Amino acid sequence: MIFIPCFVLLVIYGHPRMAILVFALAGFSDAFDGLIARKLGQKTDLGAYLDPMADKLLLTAAFVTLTVPSLPLAAHIPIWLTVTSISRDVLIALSALIIHLQTGQSRFPPSVLGKCTTAAQLITVVACMLTNFSHAVGMVLLLPSVYISLFFTVGSGLHYFYRSVRLFEQNQKAEGENGKKRHQDP
Repeated sequence: MIFIPCFVLLVIYGHPRMAILVFALAGFSDAFDGLIARKLGQKTDLGAYLDPMADKLLLTAAFVTLTVPSLPLAAHIPIWLTVTSISRDVLIALSALIIHLQTGQSRFPPSVLGKCTTAAQLITVVACMLTNFSHAVGMVLLLPSVYISLFFTVGSGLHYFYRSVRLFEQNQKAEGENGKKRHQDP
């Protein structure tokens, strides 16, 4: 999380080379930290919440910063992709909160589509940043990554919605069966 303000400030003040370096450093440190935690058996409940939150905050900060049209960048992430991405994340968070309040369930493991979305969005950020070094190379990567990100963002959002509805229905069914059982017991 420490890298987030550094990345944002470097982009805003026109230091894209340093910004991509900081972004890469944040990614490598996150991967290294996760590897160490798994190897040493040091997984914690706090880490299980903070790690995805830090990833999401970095990605969201990068999307928002790289969307600002007034920044002197060779390319920007389209506003519609940033809005779609943030809207998906907000809806997933609200769904998780509602499910937690209704069912008490607090574990919401990421789906394969969710992981693909994160990967596609990371590639989009990197492609956007690379466009500042080589416009031709960056644009070849940026446009496809934008649409691939959109595809996975919408697809995973719909998938999470489907999973949420199923979880809620299963809980309602279980409550109904428990109510019938209690009513039948003498």
